[in-house]
Parts: sequence; C-alpha cells; structure tokens
Amino acid sequence: MLRQGGHAALTLTLLLLLWREATPIEVPQDPKILQDLKQPPTIIKQSVKDYIVDPRDNIIIECEAKGNPVPTFSWRRNGKFFNIGKDPRVTMRKRSGTLEIGFRSGGRPEDYEGEYQCYATNEFGIALSNWILLRVSKAPLWPKEVLEPVMVTEGSPLVLPCNPPPGLPPPFTFWMNSSMSPIPLDKRVSMGLNGDLYFSNVLSQDAQTDYSCNARFTHTIQQKNPFTLRVQTKEQYNDTSFNASDPLGGRKVAETTPTFLSPTGRESSKMVLRDEQLLLECIAAGLPTPTIKWFKKGGDLPGRKVKFEKYNKTLKIINVSEEDAGEYVCMANNHLGSIRHSIFVQVKAAPYWLDRPTDLVLAPDENGRLVCRANGNPKPNIQWLVNGQPIETAPPYPNRLILEDTIIFRLVQMGSSAVYQCNASNQHGYLLANAFVSVLDMPPRMLGPKNQLIKVVENNRTFLECPFFGSPLPDLRWFKNGQGSGLDGGHYRVYINGSLEIKRARAEDEGTYTCVASSILGKAENQVRLEVKEMMRIVRAPIDVSAIRGTTVQLDCKVKSDPSLPVTVTWTKDDKPLYLGWRLKKDGESLTINNVNEGDEGTYTCSAKSEIDHDSASGRLTVLEEASLYPTVSSALPPDRPDPPMELDLSDPAARSIRLTWIPGNDNRSPIKEFLVQFQEDRWEPGRWQDLSSYPGDLNSVILQLAPFVNYQFRVIAVNSVGPSKPSQPSPWYKTSGAAPDAIPRGLRGWGSKKDNMEISWEPLLDLERNGPNLHYSVWWRRKDLGEDWSNVTSVGSKHIIQNTETYVPYEIKIQARNDFGSGPESNVVTGFSGEDKPTEAPKDLRVSKVDSTKANIHWKPVDLNSVLGEFKEYRLYFWRESSKVPGLVVSKEKKTKGFFSTTADPSGLLSDLVPFSRYQMFMVAANSRYEGPPSNTVEFSTREGVPDAPKLFRINRRSLDSLYLEWDKPLEPNGVLIGYQLKYRTVNGSRHGRLQLESFFPNVTEFSLRLPDRSTRYRFYLAALTQVGSGEVVMEESPHSANEVDLTDASVSSALTPTAPPLAPLPPTTVAPTTVSTSAPTTPPTTAPPTTPPPTTTPPPTTTTTTTEATTTSTPPPPASTRRSDQNVFVAPRLEIWNLTVEPNSNYANVSWRHTFPPGSSEFVLEFTLDSDKTVKVVSVKQQPPITVADLIAGADYHLRVYSHELNSISSKTIPFQTKAAYMDQVDIATQGWFIGLMCAIALIILILLIVCFIKRSRGGKYPGGGYLAAFTECLVRDKKDLPLDPVDQKDQDGSFDYHSDEDNKPLQGSQTSLDGNVKESDDSLVDYGEGGDGQFNEDGSFIGQYTVKKDKDETEGNESSEATSPVNAIYSLA
Repeated sequence: MLRQGGHAALTLTLLLLLWREATPIEVPQDPKILQDLKQPPTIIKQSVKDYIVDPRDNIIIECEAKGNPVPTFSWRRNGKFFNIGKDPRVTMRKRSGTLEIGFRSGGRPEDYEGEYQCYATNEFGIALSNWILLRVSKAPLWPKEVLEPVMVTEGSPLVLPCNPPPGLPPPFTFWMNSSMSPIPLDKRVSMGLNGDLYFSNVLSQDAQTDYSCNARFTHTIQQKNPFTLRVQTKEQYNDTSFNASDPLGGRKVAETTPTFLSPTGRESSKMVLRDEQLLLECIAAGLPTPTIKWFKKGGDLPGRKVKFEKYNKTLKIINVSEEDAGEYVCMANNHLGSIRHSIFVQVKAAPYWLDRPTDLVLAPDENGRLVCRANGNPKPNIQWLVNGQPIETAPPYPNRLILEDTIIFRLVQMGSSAVYQCNASNQHGYLLANAFVSVLDMPPRMLGPKNQLIKVVENNRTFLECPFFGSPLPDLRWFKNGQGSGLDGGHYRVYINGSLEIKRARAEDEGTYTCVASSILGKAENQVRLEVKEMMRIVRAPIDVSAIRGTTVQLDCKVKSDPSLPVTVTWTKDDKPLYLGWRLKKDGESLTINNVNEGDEGTYTCSAKSEIDHDSASGRLTVLEEASLYPTVSSALPPDRPDPPMELDLSDPAARSIRLTWIPGNDNRSPIKEFLVQFQEDRWEPGRWQDLSSYPGDLNSVILQLAPFVNYQFRVIAVNSVGPSKPSQPSPWYKTSGAAPDAIPRGLRGWGSKKDNMEISWEPLLDLERNGPNLHYSVWWRRKDLGEDWSNVTSVGSKHIIQNTETYVPYEIKIQARNDFGSGPESNVVTGFSGEDKPTEAPKDLRVSKVDSTKANIHWKPVDLNSVLGEFKEYRLYFWRESSKVPGLVVSKEKKTKGFFSTTADPSGLLSDLVPFSRYQMFMVAANSRYEGPPSNTVEFSTREGVPDAPKLFRINRRSLDSLYLEWDKPLEPNGVLIGYQLKYRTVNGSRHGRLQLESFFPNVTEFSLRLPDRSTRYRFYLAALTQVGSGEVVMEESPHSANEVDLTDASVSSALTPTAPPLAPLPPTTVAPTTVSTSAPTTPPTTAPPTTPPPTTTPPPTTTTTTTEATTTSTPPPPASTRRSDQNVFVAPRLEIWNLTVEPNSNYANVSWRHTFPPGSSEFVLEFTLDSDKTVKVVSVKQQPPITVADLIAGADYHLRVYSHELNSISSKTIPFQTKAAYMDQVDIATQGWFIGLMCAIALIILILLIVCFIKRSRGGKYPGGGYLAAFTECLVRDKKDLPLDPVDQKDQDGSFDYHSDEDNKPLQGSQTSLDGNVKESDDSLVDYGEGGDGQFNEDGSFIGQYTVKKDKDETEGNESSEATSPVNAIYSLA
C-alpha cells in the first residue's frame, strides 16, 4: 500500500514538471467584446454574514450578480430550498436576487430567522453567496428582583453586580444614580468589562447616593433596581472634612494590602481572535487604593498597539496578531505590599486569505489552475465545490486534477465552463469565494478605428496604436508598406498591448504601417498611415522696440513650417487678445501699428500654431514722448522695473532640496539687486504664493531648502531700485518625500479648568511642519511627586482633558508629534497643575498706619499657603471711598482693587492714589489664579486734607471793548475746606511779559472783572484754589482777541513786498475736511529783502492759517520761467514735477487732487494705492486733469498713495498715507424712541401743572396787572423755596466756613441783572416784598399769608388747610 502511494506521488511530481500553464486571458472592457462575450455568473453584492435586523422594519436580504446571459436567482434557507412563491410576504426584486420580506399584513420577523444562501445561475454555471445568518435584534426586560440594602464597613472592598439580560446585539452597560447622573469613575471606583461596579475601598461619602445599572440596547435602555449602600464607620462622617488629598477626613480607618477583585486567583486565561481587540482587566482592592502596572513575560509590550485605560486597570491591544500571545502579568501595589496575577493569552484566528482564487479565462486546449490558500488557527479545512455542489459528488471531468488547495486544468475544451467555490473554514469562521473558469473560443478582432492617419513632427517620439483581442490570445506583428519582416528592434519597439513605438520619427519613417493579429482561429489586420512633418519655428521674431508717439511701428513674425500644414498666426498684447482695426493691421509676416499712442505700450506675442505643432515669440513696445517737446526724453529713457525672469528649471532633486535655475529678464536700465523666490503648494493653501527666500541679483541658480511631503511650485521675482518685476511663469511641480516630524509642538502647558481636572494643551504644528499624512500627537503625563508610570493618549486635536484629579497637584507632561512615517522628537518635560479650588482661609487683623492725604500703610496677618488650594497669586485688597469730609459732596463708591504679593511672616504694603479729605473702607482676600477666598475684617480710615484740584470751567468773556469778565466754578475735588482763590495775571505782547499782579478772593466768589487800559492789551491769567494745606493746581487762560483785531502773517507781509511770479495752472478749490483746525498766526515785522524762492501765487488769508488733518504733502514748486544767459539765447524746458498731493477720503471712495508742470494732455497719470494690511497694490490710470474720484476702496482701511507719470515713471509725487472712513452704520433716531416720547410728555405735563399753580397764586395775590404773567411765573418759581438764597454771600455759615453745594448755587438768577463787579441786582417786581417782614403786614385781602410767609406753627397750617378744602382750585394749589 505504501509502495502504491509513493508511486502516485512520483507520478504527480513528474506531471507538474512537464505541465506548461498558459497565461490567463484578460478580457478588455470594450462594449463590442462584452456584448458578445458569454460568461458564468459573478456575485457582486450581498448582505453581511451575521445580519441582525430591526423587528420594526421590513427585512431586506441583498444578492446581486452579473453574467451573460443574465443570471436567475434562487435561495436556500437552513440548507433547504426556499420557495418564495408560496409566501405572500416575500418578494424578489426584478433582475436581482434581493429578497424583501414585509409585515404590513401581519407576521413575526422572528419566524424568518435562519441561515440564507443565494444561488445565481445561467447556462455556464452557478455562483453562491455567503451563508447569511439572519437574526432579529432583542431587548429583553430586566428580571424583577428585590435588592436588600448593601451593608459594608468603611475601607472594605465592594462589588455591585450588574448581570444585564442577554440581548442581540449585546447591550452596553453603565451606572447612574437616581438623579440620572453618571456614577463618577476614578482610580478607586471602576466598572468592569462584565458591567459590575467595583470599589477598591468604600468611603463614607459613597453612601450618599443609590446605584443603578443600565443596559442600552439598540432602541431602548433597561434599568435595574437600584442598590442602596450603607457604610458603617467608626467615627461620624462630616461633609466639610472631605478633601481630595485626605478622603477619610482625618478619621482612622484600617489600611489593607492589595487583593484582586477581578480576575480572581493567581492566574487566568484569555482567548482572542486575530485582528480583533484584546482587553485584559485587573481590578484590585486595598486601602490606600492600589496602583496597577502591566508586564509581559519574555518580551516588551507592543508599544504602538497597546493602550492603558481606566487608570491602568485595563490593557487594550488593537489588531491582535499571533505575536501578541503569551503571559501578561498585572501587579497591584500600595505602600503595604503588592500582588501579581498572570493572564495567559491565546491568539486564535478565523480563516484569512493567503491566495484567493480568481476568475480564469482560457482558450480551448490551454492549461490553467485555480489556487485557494488560507490560513487560520487552527488550520482551516479547504473544500472545493463546483456550481454549488461538492466537487466529490459532481460529475467527473477528466481534464481536472484536485490537489488539496489547487485545481489543475489540462487541455480544456469548449463546454467545460463552470463556477468553482472554495470554502475555507475552522471552528472560528469560514471564507467562501467564487471563481469561474470560462473556456472562450473567439477569432482575432481589431478594436481600434480603421485606416487611422497619424501626423508627427520630425524628431519627436510617437506611438502607433493597434488594440486587438482573441481567444486564444493572438500573436501581433507590424509591417511597413506591406513588405519586409516584422518591425521590432532598433528605433522600433512593439508592446504587448499592440502599440508600436517609434523613438525618433524621421522623414524615412513616413509610410503605411500594418498590424496583423493571428491565431489558430484566423487573423485580423489594421493599417495606420504615418506622416512626418517639418518642425515649425519662428525665424524672424518681434524684438524690443521704442517708438515716438504718433509714429508707425512694425513687429515681425515670420514662420517657417511644413507646407502641407495650415498655420494660424495670432497676436496678443500682455497675454490678452489683440483686436485689429484701422490702426492695427496684420499681414502674413508682421503686425503694423499706426499712430502709436501710450495705450499701445506693452509686450506683444506672436503665436504660430498648426494641428500638431506650435511656437511663439515676444517683443516689448515702449512709447516715447514727442521729440519736439522733450528733446532729452527720446535720447535717454528713465530706469524702470525689470522684466520677469524666464525659463525656470528644476534639477538635482533631493529629499529636502532642489536646484532652481532661471534666466534673468532685462533690467531696464537699473541693475537687479535681488531675486525673490516664492512658492505655492496644493494641499493646505492652494493658489496662495508665499515667500521662500531671497538671493543676490548676481545669482540665477540656487539650492532651495524644502519641507517634506509638500508638492511645490516656484516662481521668481526680480527687484531693482525702481521696484519688483512681475512674477515669472511658474516652474513644474515638485513633490518632496514624506518623513517623520522634525518639530516639537510648541506651547505645551497643563492647567485646570475645573477643580478636579487638568487640561493639557499645545499649539498644533504648522502645515509645512507636518512632514507626512495622518499627523497626531502622543501625550504623556504622570504625578510629579509620586514617581508613578507615565500615562499616555494619542490625539489629533490640540487638547486633552484628564478627569478626576486631585486639587492643584503637579504633573509632569511631555508630547511628541507623529505621522505615518514615524515619530518626531519628544519635548522637554514641563510641569502642569490640576484645577484650583476656592481658598478657605481669610487674612486676619487687617489694619492701617501712617495715613496722609493720598497714601496709607496697611498691615495684615498672612494665610497658610496650603489653604489657597491653588497657585498663590496675591493678597487682593478691595477699597472704596465711602464719603467725602467736605459737606454736601457726593462721591462714587466704586470698589477698586490692589494686589500685594508677599510670603513673609509679617506682610505689609502701601496703598496710594487716594483722594484727600475722604473716608475709606477696605477688606482683603487671598487669591489664586481662579478664585478668591473669604474676606478679612473690614477697616475704616480717613485721609488728611490736601491741595484742591484746578477750578472748573475757567472762561474769559469780553463784554465790552475796555473790560474783561472772568468766571470759574469750584474744583471738582476740593480735597479739603476751601478758604479762597488766588488769581495772578500779567500783560503779554509776543515774547514780552508785564509785571505779575495778584488778586485773592473768598471761597464763595467765582467771578472777576478787569478794566483794560488799552483795547489792544492782552493778558495771561493764572487761577488756583486754596485750602489750609496750600495752593492747588493752576489753570491758565489768555484774553481773547477783540472783534476788530487783525494780525498780519508772514505770508501776507512777504506777498506785499515780493513781486508775483507768473501763475501756475489753476488749482481747483479743495473741500476742507471736518477735522480742519484754525490757528492764529503771530504778527511778524516786515522783511527788508524778498525771499530767494518765489512764493506760490495763492497766498493764505491774512488773519488765520488753515491747517487740515487730512493726508497732504505741501511743497512750493519752482515756477516755469524763461531765462537768458549773457552768452546764449535758448529756451529751457520747464522741470517736470508732481506735488501738492491731497486726499479727501470717504468710506469707499476718495477725492484726489495734485499739481503738476506737465503741458495739458501731454501725460497720463497713474495713481498707485497700496493697502497697508497686505501690501496689495491698486493702480488707476487717468488722462483727465485733477481732481478725480477713485472708487472701490475698502472702508476703514489704511492706504499709501503716490501719483506718477505713465510715460516717465521716475517723475512721481511723494507717498502720503491716509485712512478711509468706517462704513456707514444705521443709527437710531432718538425722536422715534418710545422712552423719549414718554419723557417729553411727562416734562410737558409737569410744566403745565406749574403754570396752573403759578397763575392761581397770581390771581390770589393781584400784584401783577396786565402783562405781568411772565414775571409772576418767574418769581413764583424762584421764591417758592423759602430757604433759597439770592446772594452768593449768603452761603457762608456763621463761622465763615464754606458750605459745598452744587455748581448751580453761585450762578445769578435768570432774569436778574449782573454788574461787572459780580453783584446781583434784585428785580423791581420781586416777591421779596411779600416775605415775612419786621412788621408782619399783609395784603388787603390777606391772600399771601399762606403763600409767601413762613408758617410759624402747626395751628396756622391746619387752619389754612381746613378753610381751603371746599375749593377744587385750592386743592390744586395745595399740591404746590
């Protein structure tokens, strides 16, 4: 038996050595081929293997296939034929195998659970889908149970079981309390992989809530009855005693060594499938809470795939592979000891492909094979099927040999097409693949167009295409002109797809080429005619030329090309189409421009193009001024900006550099100082050109240093003394290869946004620092003072938040950038802090000492820095002005703060900038970066008297030609008791000053009159207020001009003594902006000699010189003049200038004006606006004379403007800055506001009531006959308040001190006459006559007894009221 087996193996080996496999045929996707090509079915779409459906929706099981003829479909359910026609709920889509199961008419989705398989059939075979396991999702209810309260001793471990009901798919579990808030999870409290809630040690505060396990299914959440936790303590728990650093609040609880809650015992095992996720868990009990660490025996943990979660309690490895199997050890330790647990991990694998079978197209009598190789753990079993039937039970086929995972086909024949299935399976899963074997018999066919004509330029490479197909695959040969052997070799090359390459076409290569495809079934041929044409070139190109305005210019463009090709010649100017007309004419070899003007200046490009070739050349036309007007211009052009560099070339590529070479353009009579290289990239900011570097003007080939993983394009700008050139044409694109990041993220910091977290933030790398795709950041952190292992996380953002930290503890932090090419350098370790809490202690014994008028020394006892619960920032003093010691002065009680940083045992500080003669209060708090602590004791103190502020509203009026009247108001802050005012004054006349005179006033005097000895005398006054401490701040004013006073300015004097020059071109009047300021010009004596430079013809007004704040440049230009020399009589051309540029800006436009000496119509002016924010330039060309209006400006933007001549660029104005106004904003009309209308109505009503009351009083008194209503009303208002004084002197108290009332107290009464010495004269018609006098006399009707006398006693008042109660008019009067 053994001998027979060895003989069979030897025979098989010899067979494989002698067997020759044919190359499988690739079928082209040509519609002509595909419509005639017969093929077995192929599954192209199907549902997933494990298919869970929602019971509320219809069930759709997908199955789509292609083939020729179109396949038909059938289904198997649980291995048996599924008769779709007998079930009215099941339908199949047309031309598809997809099933739809509906439940509108009833039925249960659970009745259709099972394993489904789709069969797609045509006459050439049967293709199968995967076995689709259909299941309906389930969300079962939690079983009813009564949970007894859980009793546990403080410090003991605890496990609260969850045990959710099994669902499909399995539920997601989480724990919440009765207020639907998640249970906080931290190092001590955690949820296991099975959903149970673990307490490493129980604290008293854990009993403050209930615990409920929740299971979230696909469409619902189920909740378990809550656990009630009761904690037994030896000492009573106090809420205020808890803090993060001492969770036991100082109570004594027995400490315990670590023990494992999950898993239990010393070792356990875990099985995981390849490519899935491995989760290992270790939860330990103990007090203090143990720390978990992980190791792997015999090797290191896989760094890139491993992650630690839940405070190192969970080890997660993603995309598990066979190398991850082994023994993993978790260690739990606290300061009492440590324990270990070993987890033995086995990695199994469902089958996965090594070599998946693919479709095989063969010709008759060819050989082929199907290979199905898969791997797994355990090793999968390979089973072959043909058309859905096991190959062992299928009809025999002698030309087929099965060798485990390979099927060999020998000398296949027509009619043997079929679909083969390979099923690789083990206990963890299966793979099913369809691969058809199609035996195709098709004679050669040509797929390209017939008799194609190809034209090619001489010396260029060309390809002649000849697509073909046939089965068996035909042989292809090329022939030229129908004779000779096949073309292959030399400068010919034939490709497998039928293309013929001619490496360099020559005239002798012209002719007819024939491609012939032949096989045993026949042959097919096609012809391609090749014509080789002469290369086109411009033999006489346009050149740079200068022409005088009004002349004729001819630009040449002579083209030489193949005579058989029609050539089209087009002209462009500055890369824009050129429109021909009567001035611009084009003939066969040139472009003629008649009557040249300034608009014709530019770069002209001649482009010649045929159907297969093109060429172009350019020349620049410069237009000059007429020689008769400017004889010097035609002979010497001014310098201009350089032409752009040309022909950019890239060479010497390297990983991070490349050489850029260019040809400099014409420097236009000014040497090139530097070249600026710019770049753009197409990934982050496409289309935005950025500066790369600059190089000296004598270089034209440089090495550019580049960043990795960037697609660059470059351009070059030349710069000379005039300015930069236009950018060159861009270079080809160049992409650098990727690399790991070089940069370290900047700005790494850790800080707490809450008291129990720490935010780690950093600045992301710049776009050009990424160096590769998939940029992310690895962040590590650990407690600085515990020496624990690093925790880490990977983030694509710029922030990571660590939750459940202790309050204000230090952490060490570091970061590293990574991309798909590797890891960058790690940052230095920085120290961050978790969040801060409110300080708990207040500064004590706050007191003051050494208080003067503006300063006070303060002292306090410090707080314990540990009570600050954060970074100690300062002792923050809150102080406010409670009141002023000046009677009647109202002050602001706004609180102010001042910080004092001190860590000494006896801190103190200086509080300054206090207001003198005031009462203050203050208290102090300790502050960290986020919070303030409780306040200290409040302290009151008073500042001493100081010198007063300056008197308010010091003003000088000239009421007549020979006197001055001075007025002022009391100081805003008297800073003490005012004892008077001091006025000093002297005469002034230019730089000469008179003798200083002094006047002193009582504190209630606020006016002074001065008689002038001469109407032209000018005075300067100095006024100050006085307290007992001294004189306060001085305010200075000068007397105003009299109405007929006139000053002669320098300009007026000089214009009177100097001959007037010939006038320049008239300047239109300029509208003065609203910000114009007029300043008086001093009088100067006449000059004895005329100035050397003639002044401008327009002189300023004699009295004032107007200075505008708008952007202007003012200079006096030299006027044009005819000059004669003694030896020769010649005309000297005026010097050309532009000056006096002014701008009147609005929001989005500006009015621009300037002056110049150009003859009218001789020049075009260019206005160059430069936007300051991004340096963009706006150019406006104008021919009209100024002023002009320029639109399309940006509102609220800063600009720089200059004006220069278009023809003579070097003649330019000065550059001036200006700013456009902000955009117009709609403003609310106050007159339409409801609150304003209501206020006005209320005021009108009050005035009306006062009028009625005053008229009633007048009618009862009878003192004002006829037209005395106004006087009655006025005096009624004035004397209604019995205690209102009429004389300012009345404001003195009996002791002579000054009572500080409002500013209106000292003003004269309206209607009274005020003399120059400040006395108020009583009106002749005064109600004072009716006040209480020495005799106490009354009017004849006694009507003024109650109105204008002080009521002496209560009896009189009551009597008056009772007598007037019956009159409605008296009732109104009584309201007054």
